[in-house]
Amino acid sequence: MKLSVCLATFNEAKNIHYALDSTINWVDEVIIVDGGSTDNTVALAKTYGAKVNVITTTNPPIFHINKQKAIEAATGDWILQLDADEEVTDNLRAEIERIANSEWQIADAIAYQIPRRNYFLGRFLMKGGVYPDYTIRLYKRGTMYFPCKDVHENVIPVQSTEYKVQSEGWLGTLENPMNHYSDPTFARYWHRWKRYCAIEASRVEENALRLYKDTRKYLAWKIVFIFKCIFILPIYWFFLSYFRHKGFMDGWQGFVFHFMSALRWWGIAIAVWRQKRK
Repeated sequence: MKLSVCLATFNEAKNIHYALDSTINWVDEVIIVDGGSTDNTVALAKTYGAKVNVITTTNPPIFHINKQKAIEAATGDWILQLDADEEVTDNLRAEIERIANSEWQIADAIAYQIPRRNYFLGRFLMKGGVYPDYTIRLYKRGTMYFPCKDVHENVIPVQSTEYKVQSEGWLGTLENPMNHYSDPTFARYWHRWKRYCAIEASRVEENALRLYKDTRKYLAWKIVFIFKCIFILPIYWFFLSYFRHKGFMDGWQGFVFHFMSALRWWGIAIAVWRQKRK
């Protein structure tokens, strides 16, 4: 069975070694859709040899669009979808190879979710609902796709005749985690935090405009939504993740992460307030 690794990149020169170093020696091809990086991401990727195929395009706000392009360009029987800052551990590699080589598979499974360890300011976060952070990353080519509607979405099954999901048996779960070096510095986290807040606010605003076409109803919704984001949701989210789900066990990094996660509602509220009805 042929195995393809699919990546979407934009200015990932500092991180792309995680994905490529941990896969290049045992996969059949690497498809990289680059959104016009201005650093040496593409040059570094090409140093890994003929297995790497780089497709250059634009960098859309919903970067899942480029991930979908990578999936469509792959030729492998199985697709392993990664981000540039994700690393496949040795134990996870063994699991993936067994599936791709048909040595072990869950009956009727066309996709597998993988647990993910997220790195934040010097440690992997293991509490507060952050781990195992299951995400669907290994699947048969042609069976899954990105709807490209939400920045946090996962792939979903293609409802074709051959792969239409008839039961819960379509999805399997792997045991060993991948490492996600998402936030080694606060500057990187802050950049992503602001971008996600802006994207989420735009999505919420677009849905509201479709739902509340009357100006008064729209303004009433906006006031209620911003009130919830400022006074209710941050408190609820912080106590849920930091205390109920034991985020405090991840030390000071856990406090910073869950505090900023709660404050993202303020970021969304500010972005929504600045939006003008079109």
